[in-house]
Parts: sequence; C-alpha cells; structure tokens
Amino acid sequence: MEVINVTADAEVFTSNAYLALGTEPTLVDAGAVDGVVDTIREHTDTLERVVVTHQHSDHVAELGAVCSAFDVDCYAYADHAERTHELTDGDHIQIGDEKCEVVHTPGHGDDHISFVGENSLFSGDVVVYNDGAFDDGSFGRTDYPGMSRERLIESIHELLDRMGDIESMYAGHGDVYTGDVRTVVERALDRAKRREPKYPDE
Repeated sequence: MEVINVTADAEVFTSNAYLALGTEPTLVDAGAVDGVVDTIREHTDTLERVVVTHQHSDHVAELGAVCSAFDVDCYAYADHAERTHELTDGDHIQIGDEKCEVVHTPGHGDDHISFVGENSLFSGDVVVYNDGAFDDGSFGRTDYPGMSRERLIESIHELLDRMGDIESMYAGHGDVYTGDVRTVVERALDRAKRREPKYPDE
C-alpha cells in the first residue's frame, strides 16, 4: 500500500497526515498546514473518508478544509463538527488497501484511537519511532492536563495485544518506520514505564 505524508514539507508545527492510496483512498488526520488540500489533490481526485486519531489542534486544524474540499465522511472517536461517523474500540475500517481494527488508546488524549492493519499501524501520538526525545521507540507526552502516563502505558500494552506482524508504523510525529514494529513499540513501552519526564521542562 502506498502511503504519503502530505504534511512532510510543512514549515509550521503540524502532525503528520497520511494519505493511504489503493482500494479506498483514506486520509489519516488532516494536520495543520495551509494548502494540505492541494497536496492531496496532487495524488488523488477523490477520498473515501478521513479518519482522526485524536483531536489535538495539530491533527485537526485543516479537517474542515479537507472535508469541504472532497465532500468526504469523517470518522472519529469523539464528537466534532465534521464527524459523520463515530468510531469505537473494536470497529473495523478500510484505510487504503488494509482493513484496520480501531483500538482505543487513551493517555495522550482521552479520545485517542489507533488503527491496526495486517501490515500497518497508524499509531497517532501514542507510540512514535522518533520525536526528538527518544529515537527508535518513543511515546506521546503525558504532562498536560487531561493526560495520563498510566493510561498511556495501558494503551501501549493493548496495542501490543492487538498487533500481528506489523511491518510499517505511521505515527503522528517523526519518521515512518519500516521493519520490526513490535520491537519499537516494546521499547517505547519500556521507556514509558520508567515514568521519568519525557522532556526536561516536564
């Protein structure tokens, strides 16, 4: 499956936003970059849907623009003005060429969900490959109000329980990782369990 990060060239703070092409072109998160609609149109004329990992502004600032431009349904866990379909833990949804299971993964955000496919993991901010704090296995920050390191740890355990032999991880920040995704997620879990501040100012 071809997956393109349509916010890769951003010069402002944004999440990664992934366009999964194939059977049912799907956008995972919309990012916070003006012009993301034009970037998507460079690769496809139509979208089947937009799915949202969570509603922090860096992931959804351009959601309205994308939904309007493509007249597309929006799937999310929590209520949002653009949401047309509610997702809950255990649901399945097509993302590009893969049927993915929805896994509720709170901790970084109460409404956070991840998408686990046969070969791909769209992990949002729960687990990332690298993010400036750690390389080769990191996790979402939990130091702001409404966040919880304990719930994040539980969520990473749940991801590991629901994952098969995943080959690619598409996280909300940092680089795409291809290889032994399970080992990266396990390393992120070990680091989260230390309960040390992720950033010096925490």
